[in-house]
Amino acid sequence: MEPLLKATRVNEMFGGLKAVSNFNLHIDPGELVGLIGPNGAGKTTAFNLFTGVYQPTEGQIEFLGKSIVGLKPHQITQRGIARTFQNIRLFAELSVLDNVKIAFHFHVRYGLAEAVMRIGRYYSEEQRIENEAMKLLKIFKLDSLAEETAKNLPYGAQRRLEIARALAASPKLLLLDEPAAGMNPQETQELMDMIHWIRDQFGLTILLIEHDMSLVMGICERIYVLEYGEIIAQGTPAEIQHNPEVIRAYLGGEA
Repeated sequence: MEPLLKATRVNEMFGGLKAVSNFNLHIDPGELVGLIGPNGAGKTTAFNLFTGVYQPTEGQIEFLGKSIVGLKPHQITQRGIARTFQNIRLFAELSVLDNVKIAFHFHVRYGLAEAVMRIGRYYSEEQRIENEAMKLLKIFKLDSLAEETAKNLPYGAQRRLEIARALAASPKLLLLDEPAAGMNPQETQELMDMIHWIRDQFGLTILLIEHDMSLVMGICERIYVLEYGEIIAQGTPAEIQHNPEVIRAYLGGEA
């Protein structure tokens, strides 16, 4: 099976400092994979490389068998990669519904003239988008808050809204950057169930960064471990928990 996402010998330099070094990763279609490591290990840098925010200094990144190096973020989104952010990035002053509707613009079926003149497919397409957005909000238990301003949502609800917005782009690969950050144990458990359900229901492949080890070990099928920008281990949750390098470098114990 050809990997959905493949990074080969990727390096990223910031003013002489290597944020990512000889980074190799592959994710097969349908997998749920974790990327863990201490703060500053390079996890979010890797996400930024996968989504075109940064361009690698060296190496190759392929998605669906084709290079995405040099593409802009919106081009990569159109190809099928969507993400959430470590620090929530919603359109704070817009409604919950509008935050999700905006993400559908990648797949809109009317042209510029139809949008400006509000003719042809414009109204039927806008109604379709609103219906689809409401379906996503219902999945994330946000439909009753559709007209609420996004900034007024509780923190956990804002996290769910960001995931809903990412799904509105119809991705094949969903990147979740610390989705459980700031959540209490009950919310985290609900999120674990939801991520599993999303993967199966939408036929997605998911790569997530997370510091909550109960979540990572509970839902991920494979895990990569980063230290100082380099992959030091990969394997199943059981293999990672017993890996001497991980115990030494990440868990703070002795091998």
